[in-house]
Formats: sequence, structure tokens, C-alpha cells
Amino acid sequence: MTRNDSVEICVNSEREKLMKILVLSDSHSTLSFMRRCIDSVQPHAVIHLGAHFDDAEAMKEEHPGILSYMVPGNCDRYRCRPGQPEILIQPVCGVPLYITHGHKHSVKSYLGSLLRDARTAKVDAVLYGHTHQADCHREDDGLWVLNPGSCGYFGGSAGLILTEDRKITDCRLLSHEDLLRSW
Repeated sequence: MTRNDSVEICVNSEREKLMKILVLSDSHSTLSFMRRCIDSVQPHAVIHLGAHFDDAEAMKEEHPGILSYMVPGNCDRYRCRPGQPEILIQPVCGVPLYITHGHKHSVKSYLGSLLRDARTAKVDAVLYGHTHQADCHREDDGLWVLNPGSCGYFGGSAGLILTEDRKITDCRLLSHEDLLRSW
């Protein structure tokens, strides 16, 4: 697990206080939906939650001006460098996030250990993938829980976190149809 308490720079104009964080997972070598998401949303940061780590690296190379964060998933043993952190506790656009693929937390069975670890880390949102089942909700204590689903299967889905003044103002799922609108 890697905790980074440093504040990265999310460049934004004075007029535009709203920051957009695009969350992707389980691309499985299908890059077209990822590209459509980035082109449509034009995020300030992109987070890839694993299961084809090299896809995230490809997007980072294609979009060097966008902050990128990535963790490996269960399919990434030979797709990333050894020792790559499987969990990041990281401020992104000023918002503390718990970022993981989820397989080490057994998220296909239950979310208990994932939520416990996220709460212990005192983050505003926990992001995970692995299940290919999109989910976005807010717990009673205010913790956002986001699984963007799979951007590589079933037509694709993604997550979008909107922030303002270092606080999450909205968290939602995106489908192919959502990408047709202007952000």
C-alpha cells in the first residue's frame, strides 16, 4: 500500500472551479471506450483501477497533459513493473481517495474489508473494480463508493467524480450514451 499525502497540482482556470476525475477499470485491452471517455469528458485526471495496467499506460502516453493514476489488477502480473503498488491512498484534485483493483479485498464476495480499510485511511471515496459490475453510492457516513464497472466489456462503463474546492460534489456512472452529451 502506498500513501501519498502530497498535494498534486490539478491545473484549472480561475473561471472553472469544477474538476473532473474520470475513473476506468477492467479495460482488458479494449482501448476504444477509454479514448471516447477521455475525449468526451476532457478530465483533469484519469484513474485506472487495473486489469490491463498497460492500457492505462497507453492512455497516459496519448494524453500526457492529464494527471494519471493507476494500480494493477489480478490480470497484471506481467503487465507492469514488479513492486507496483496495488493500493494508492492519494489526493487527486485535492480529494483524498482510496484506489485499488479490489481483488485483494475479495470484493466479489463482500465489501466489508475494503470499506474498513478506506475508512481507516480517512478518505472521501473508495474506488475499486474487478467485479465488472458498476456501482456508485454514498454510505451513511458520507463515504463515496465507486466501481466504474468494465470499460472493456458490455458496451463499456466508467465513473466520473466532480469536485469543487477539494470536495466531491457529485459521483456518477457513465455509459456509452452519456458520452454523447457535452461535459
